[in-house]
Amino acid sequence: MSSQTRFDRAYRNAPRISFNDQSKFILFSDCHRGDNSFADDFANNRNIYFHALKTYYHEGFTYCELGDGDELWENRDFKSVFESHKNVYELMQSFFVENRLYRLIGNHDMVYKYKRFVAKTQHTYFDKVIGKDVPLFPGIQFTEGLVLQHEQTGQEVFLVHGHQADFMNYVGWKFNRFMVRVLWRQLQIFGIGDPTSPAKNYSELIKVEKKTKKWIAANNHLFTIIGHTHRPRFPDPGEIPFFNDGSCVHPRCITGLEIENGAITLIKWQIATADDGALNVIRVVLEGPRPLADYQKQV
Repeated sequence: MSSQTRFDRAYRNAPRISFNDQSKFILFSDCHRGDNSFADDFANNRNIYFHALKTYYHEGFTYCELGDGDELWENRDFKSVFESHKNVYELMQSFFVENRLYRLIGNHDMVYKYKRFVAKTQHTYFDKVIGKDVPLFPGIQFTEGLVLQHEQTGQEVFLVHGHQADFMNYVGWKFNRFMVRVLWRQLQIFGIGDPTSPAKNYSELIKVEKKTKKWIAANNHLFTIIGHTHRPRFPDPGEIPFFNDGSCVHPRCITGLEIENGAITLIKWQIATADDGALNVIRVVLEGPRPLADYQKQV
């Protein structure tokens, strides 16, 4: 199965969500939430992420997580990840109970394609205080893709992790997971990056982007947003509408994409030092806002 066929299938099977110019979405991906060990890249930015996500919750945004939210290659079970970042999952639970949470499958959490695993790890968790299982995300479904469809214009925005363009991280994900667990996780402490990741292998990153743009062009320039490579992308109107929200494991910051008032904006959240020496988490606009209509696909 080619990468183009994999994208086709993800798009064809993606749930459709209606939205309008009053809708608000925040898109993050590649959080790689781990067990708070030396290999947990998310731990460095968890306070930034938590503050940002809490802000979006109070402002009425819907949270779309475009894959690799949980680091389930380095970590064999979800329990240690949950216990390390319980406050994050409780905040995500608040989105979920209000039908404002969508989670996609990435290569590092590919196990979420198995319904039994999802039911076992995501529907409930064991509360040590009361000594029994309590709801977490009961009935949650993970999908490869998600399509936002504008109620007035019919414009579609296709959300997908992007590993569909990466053979070894899609078809060969179990082999890559094995190599990460037995080799690259241990070498990470010495600063040696995982070559299976396009985020740390530039030639692989370029291949993923080329294959993704090829699919977009072949599908009438469908507005598409991915993660996977960790490299933010925000094209100008007239270019192939290929966006990337970046990641939540950049050094000292996280990046994402906001959709609000019928426009899209690339943002980052980071820690800034005030004049009095206080540290504040602030939001910085990197690109946009740009009306979604500027990227209306060709007919």
